[in-house]
Amino acid sequence: MGMDYVPVYELAAAGKIVAGRAPIVMDDEKRQLIGVKTARAAYRTLTHTVLSSGKVAYDPDLYQAISEYREASIARDKVKDSSWPEVAERAEALVRASGLRLRQLGLSEEQVAALGRGGGTSANLLLPGARAWLYAQIYEYEISLVKPGQEIEAVTPAYPGRVFRGSIKSVDSILSAETRTLRVRAEVENPDGLLKPDMYAEVRIKVTLGSRLAVPLSAVIDTGVRKLVYVAKGEGTLEPVEVRIGFEGDEYAEILSGIKEGEKVVTSANFLVDSESRLKSTSPE
Repeated sequence: MGMDYVPVYELAAAGKIVAGRAPIVMDDEKRQLIGVKTARAAYRTLTHTVLSSGKVAYDPDLYQAISEYREASIARDKVKDSSWPEVAERAEALVRASGLRLRQLGLSEEQVAALGRGGGTSANLLLPGARAWLYAQIYEYEISLVKPGQEIEAVTPAYPGRVFRGSIKSVDSILSAETRTLRVRAEVENPDGLLKPDMYAEVRIKVTLGSRLAVPLSAVIDTGVRKLVYVAKGEGTLEPVEVRIGFEGDEYAEILSGIKEGEKVVTSANFLVDSESRLKSTSPE
């Protein structure tokens, strides 16, 4: 009838959305054959699990610093009403200096203040008791996710299947230049004194990121230069779209730009779709 035959996967008169990729058309039969599935971009409560290695604390330096701060606080209280102002000033200076040392070692302002009031404990920095200190190293790209008060779980090869639970008490203020990590201190349960100083542990910190526009992780293709998703536009059209990704949760990736809520994205067989899109982009019009 005077018309050219056009393959079902080709999109006529469509422009390239992303350099090196082209929109394509796939009928339902071909989608089913290669296993194409889709999901909608939607606001979801994202969770992310921070994985880290750590060890049961054996920290004589911090133990000594805490002892010195407590002694300085006691000495200051004894001379605060002294008739010699310089004595009280020197005692206050010692408290400030020892408090600064504690903050440099990673204790929070609240923890230092509690020590000054006689609270807190440092005994398990040397020999763990009913509870033990656990130190974990958090990589630089995840430090914004970790805060005091968050719950943690730890497992150790010494007791397979046993989970030790606790919470983060402080986060160091100085990043390690060698490992690009930040140390967090957590206090965990230690039934029957199972945890021993310097014992190795694997740590999991579950972080809730709140409600964010997200798609399944499987929808995102990382080319090394950009991140792409394929959006189902209707009538069999699959369109490559560059997106900007925020946090990657355990199951979903946050979308900062590129697609809107409600749009359908390809979540399986997208590498096959991407191969055909690249092939289409290089074929003559």
